[in-house]
Amino acid sequence: SFVQQAVAKTFGVNKVAKGNKKVTKAAIEFYGPDRAKFLGPFSEGSTPSYLKGEYPGDYGWDTAGFSADPEKFAAYRELELIHARWAMLGALGCITPELLSKFGGVEFGESVWWKAGAQIFADDGLNYLGNPSLIHAQSIIYTLAAQVVLMGLAEAYRVNGGPLGEGLDKLYPGEAFDPLGLADD
Repeated sequence: SFVQQAVAKTFGVNKVAKGNKKVTKAAIEFYGPDRAKFLGPFSEGSTPSYLKGEYPGDYGWDTAGFSADPEKFAAYRELELIHARWAMLGALGCITPELLSKFGGVEFGESVWWKAGAQIFADDGLNYLGNPSLIHAQSIIYTLAAQVVLMGLAEAYRVNGGPLGEGLDKLYPGEAFDPLGLADD
C-alpha cells in the first residue's frame, strides 16, 4: 500500500510485513547521517553541518545554534542530564507520600502532592512523614535554606567525585552508582 511504501522510504525499511508487529533494527535509525530528521524527507540540505547525529535527540534542528560550539554543547548536555535526574527524584517524591498513605498506613495531613506544600502555612506547620519529631517545618524560609544546602552538598559530591566515584565519568559514573549494571552497554 501507499502508507507501507512511505514508511519504508522514510525509515529506510526494505521490507514491510503485513500484520507483523516485529520491528527490525533497520526499521528505525536514530543515529548517523541517515537518521530521522525534524522535517522528514524535506530536511535534506537544511540540517546544520555540526549536527551529525552523534547524540540522542539530534534530529537536525538547532535554530538558536546552541550546539554550534562543542564545549558549550557538552556543558548543556551535562546540565540537561542532571536536571533530568533531579526531575526523576522529584517525581518519586510526588508519588511516595500518596503510596505510603494508601498502602503503608502512614498518616499525612495531606498526601496529594499539589496540596501537601500548603501545610507549611498552617498553624502547626508541616510534619515530614506525619511525624513532628522528624522534621517539623514551620517556616518556608528555613525550608528553602535547608533545600539549598542539601542540594548544594549533593552537587558538590557529584562534581568532586566523592569517595564512591574517584576516576569515573561525570555523566555516567557506573560502579557503586549503577548497582544493576544498566550502563554497561
